[in-house]
Amino acid sequence: MKRVVLQVQEDKYQFFMELIKNFDFVNVQNREDAKKQLIIQIAEGMNGAVLAANGKIKTKPAKNFLNEV
Repeated sequence: MKRVVLQVQEDKYQFFMELIKNFDFVNVQNREDAKKQLIIQIAEGMNGAVLAANGKIKTKPAKNFLNEV
């Protein structure tokens, strides 16, 4: 999937959003949703790091991870 960043005049924003949402091949994601998703992903990663540091989950050696292709 490709990502496109657009700037739309403030007075045309609502019209544009209604229009673009009608295309089934377009996934509309606003900045707030993207920020929330990023924060959730970081929190999940940090939680995984803490669990790994405490030996509560099994991890792969870095060498094995880097050799995956």
